[in-house]
Amino acid sequence: MSGFSKKTKAVFAFIAVGAVIYTGIEIVQRQHHVHVLVKEAKDSSIPRVQYINPQTGPTVRNLTLPGNVTAWYQAPIYAQVSGYVKQWYKDFGADVKAGDILATIDTPGLDAEYEAARANLKVAQTKYQLAKVTAQRWKALSGTKAVSQQEVDVQAANAKVQDALVDAAKHDVDRYAALQAFRSIRAPFDGVVTSRLTDVGDFVNDNGDLSRSGKATELFTVADIHRLRVFVDVPQDYASILKSGVKAELTAIQYPGKIFKADYLTSARAFNTTTRTVTTELTVDNASHLLWPGTFVNVHFIAPADPNILILPEQALIFRAQGMQVAVIGTDNRVRMHNVTLGNNLGKSVQILSGVTKTDRVVNNPSAGLMDGQLVKLVDSTPGYNDDFQNTEQITPKHENESLKKNAAQPVEVQQ
Repeated sequence: MSGFSKKTKAVFAFIAVGAVIYTGIEIVQRQHHVHVLVKEAKDSSIPRVQYINPQTGPTVRNLTLPGNVTAWYQAPIYAQVSGYVKQWYKDFGADVKAGDILATIDTPGLDAEYEAARANLKVAQTKYQLAKVTAQRWKALSGTKAVSQQEVDVQAANAKVQDALVDAAKHDVDRYAALQAFRSIRAPFDGVVTSRLTDVGDFVNDNGDLSRSGKATELFTVADIHRLRVFVDVPQDYASILKSGVKAELTAIQYPGKIFKADYLTSARAFNTTTRTVTTELTVDNASHLLWPGTFVNVHFIAPADPNILILPEQALIFRAQGMQVAVIGTDNRVRMHNVTLGNNLGKSVQILSGVTKTDRVVNNPSAGLMDGQLVKLVDSTPGYNDDFQNTEQITPKHENESLKKNAAQPVEVQQ
């Protein structure tokens, strides 16, 4: 009984020792796992960021804007006399020279008034001759008892009145003669007829062609298109390029691949408060008449730029209460917020006038929660994303366990 007890005690002792060893191993493993998990949690809490370096700006600035083409000169032509259109001679698209007859107007009422004015002139001239002879006769009798000096003076004054009436009648005839010339509608300059809004038999008056609603409209429109004006609204950010010597290139959808050269002429020198743009006028030679007034074109500006000014992509900027900032990574891999001064907006990038240097490591697309002094881990740049700003340094994070090494093989940016 005592021997059985010794064997039993030995078995129980062995089991107890085994349990203690197993328990110790489990405790050690659990502590190791906890240590690893704590380390992984701490590591995961550190934001992964990509960085870029500021780049030098472009040597030229490119800007493409919509523009509208107008004629060098464009004149709507109205009738100056009342009557009926007798005949028109130039239709849409006709090339005309200055003085060419576009249409003629039949003016029977004006013709009658002209003849009446000429007749009134003859009457006035006859009366003047009679008054002149009478005044001379009365003047010859001056100083005699036959007439008084008062009567002599009256006759002399009457002759002067009749002379003035002759002048008035002459001016009236000249006025009607000038109106007679307006019976022929003529082109004011060399150009092209871009509209004809009248036809044979239409009644017109000295306000133009009367439509059915009674509204006066022009009879013709003539445009000089040997040279054209191009109007484009330039944003305020690019107003600094508007100066003498600036060139532009025009493209039109009806002429794919063809480029028209344009020169800067002037600008309004005032911004539209609604659009924050300035109306700008360019000129383009059009001897071939390929471009027409009213054409929509794309205007491509090419202007010199300062390559010494650094640029960053817009998504690297952070706007906070402190102003415009960027997140710069120090040698200790901690973030430092730098206030920056912005220059011109270049589209996808913006000029940085102060606040960073070319060697600074700037966080690309920082999260809203990124704080000054925060520790970050660097990951490789995403291929094809901001290629112009990508850093060439390959970043290989050092981890203390194989699971983190495996995760680091495929870096993923973590937003905090």
